Amino acid sequence: MTFEDKRKLLLQQLEESLSTLDRSLKTLRYSFSKCSSIKKTAAYNLNEQESFEALTSRFARTSDILTQKILKTMFALIQENPKTFLDAANLLEKIEIVDHADNLLNIRELRNQIAHEYVIDDLNALFADVLQFVPELEKVVQNVKH
Repeated sequence: MTFEDKRKLLLQQLEESLSTLDRSLKTLRYSFSKCSSIKKTAAYNLNEQESFEALTSRFARTSDILTQKILKTMFALIQENPKTFLDAANLLEKIEIVDHADNLLNIRELRNQIAHEYVIDDLNALFADVLQFVPELEKVVQNVKH
């Protein structure tokens, strides 16, 4: 396979992943809008919990599509091979896709908390953190697209 063939394949893969990301972001925005209107409380009712669980799941899915599919493909296209997620975040800061590497690291940490249920005892804090970082995730997605 020639370099040009590989590049075309990577661009096609990137287009497909961006389309998937757009669909995921649409559902994330819906959940974000819904959960943003829920008043903070010590104990959410079952409907509110369900809405927040949808939000956290959609946040995790969207961040996974971004970091596991799109960024990996993008790095392959620009012939970069960051060894760790920290290296990737620092590179993205350097090329001005993220304002601060820590923002992407925080998004990744939230995703891990959601996926591995580290914070079952304090779901309200997790919900608040996700609400805080949805706009940052959206900003990173927009920067990647540009």
